[in-house]
Amino acid sequence: MAIGGGAPVAVQSMTNTDTRDVAATVAQISRLAEAGCEIIRVAVLDQEAAAAIREIRERITIPLIADIHFDHRLAVAAMEHGAQGIRINPGNIGGPAISPTKLKEKLARVAAAAKAHQVAIRVGVNAGSLEKDILARHGHPTPAALVESALRNIALLEDLGFEEMKISLKSSNVLTTIEAYRGLAAACDYPLHLGVTEAGGLIAGSVKSSVALGILLYEGIGDTLRISLTRDPVEEIRVAYELLRSLRLRERGPELISCPTCGRCQVNLFGLAEEVERHIQKIETPLKIAVMGCVVNGPGEAKEADIGVAGGNGVGIIFKKGKIFKKVPEHELLPVFLAEINQMTQERRFSPKE
Repeated sequence: MAIGGGAPVAVQSMTNTDTRDVAATVAQISRLAEAGCEIIRVAVLDQEAAAAIREIRERITIPLIADIHFDHRLAVAAMEHGAQGIRINPGNIGGPAISPTKLKEKLARVAAAAKAHQVAIRVGVNAGSLEKDILARHGHPTPAALVESALRNIALLEDLGFEEMKISLKSSNVLTTIEAYRGLAAACDYPLHLGVTEAGGLIAGSVKSSVALGILLYEGIGDTLRISLTRDPVEEIRVAYELLRSLRLRERGPELISCPTCGRCQVNLFGLAEEVERHIQKIETPLKIAVMGCVVNGPGEAKEADIGVAGGNGVGIIFKKGKIFKKVPEHELLPVFLAEINQMTQERRFSPKE
């Protein structure tokens, strides 16, 4: 798939299965692809994992990237077995404390294999593994230190005649991430992969990632992204698309809006919203769906929604574009509403405009 050059921002994730367990890895990738993941990365820890890439690739429908640390032989093997991309840190691909001459020799083998197999390389710079001289010069992983490391590693590959690269600068610090990517975007024209590493669980990770990546994407910086969460990676895809939707960069599936509830609420709005959210996860058609807690104000407050629901005092209403469409007994509200969503989805899918 196309990355950069005006292509839509691509959403990717990484498996947390043992890559050598082909069945488990394929099953997780299939779930991720169904959720909208467009590029998947797998960890390659040894030659067995590198060999597993061939079968995994044959059984999935999205591009497969091999994640490599230290051992250049694993990078070469992964590409020989069908990896469509690799992620390395060129500065440590030969292992720690390697001499510059040996490093260039090993990196040359990786670049040659990438050329032969037409594989792109992601240069992945991480705040936790900066080169010792750069770290000593800057004192700690500053934005400038990350940019210096990236430019050095880019130059290593360019000197070998290799330019099919995308670059990432990972830090767990939001402000460092923002400034580092700004600096790199001003210094080079390679596609950039965005992410905040070790961001945390669902709440903390979503907030940190959305702040950093949202600011950068709003400024026009970034070509691919991953929301890193200590959760089921499917959650990463959901957060990524909500982020892109909020910036009007991409839309996939329904947008759910719901009120935070107040003293006027007379319906189990939390439960209603959760059931609706669960139902729409596999819908790809863009819709704006509202779940409101007040029959009186709900339709007006959500008048831009394509379809919405509100309930209270034993009565439920379904509304479309702010106008009441149907009244039903409250206990029938959820199944009738879900049926209406399905109907609208079908109408949108098969509309001549589509």
